[in-house]
Amino acid sequence: MSAWILWRYIQSDYMLSDLLMWNKIGRIVTQLSERLDISSDRALDLFYTSKTNERLHDESTLLYTFGDGYIVDEVIREIQGA
Repeated sequence: MSAWILWRYIQSDYMLSDLLMWNKIGRIVTQLSERLDISSDRALDLFYTSKTNERLHDESTLLYTFGDGYIVDEVIREIQGA
C-alpha cells in the first residue's frame, strides 16, 4: 500500500472492517500462541484481556495500521510487564 493511500485512509477516519479486524486478530493470536508455545485458547484469552487489544480497537491510536508482528511484540512486552 502506498503512503498516499495510507494517508488518505487515516485522514478519512478509516477503520478496519469487522471482517478484516477478525482476520488480523486471528493472525495475532496464532503468532502469540507460536511465540509463547501456548494453546490457541490461552493466546486468545491473553490477547482479549490485554491493554494492547483495547488499543487495537481504539481508532485514535492507529495501532490497527501496524503489522501483526509488532502487535504481538506489544502483547508480549505487556505480559512481561515492560
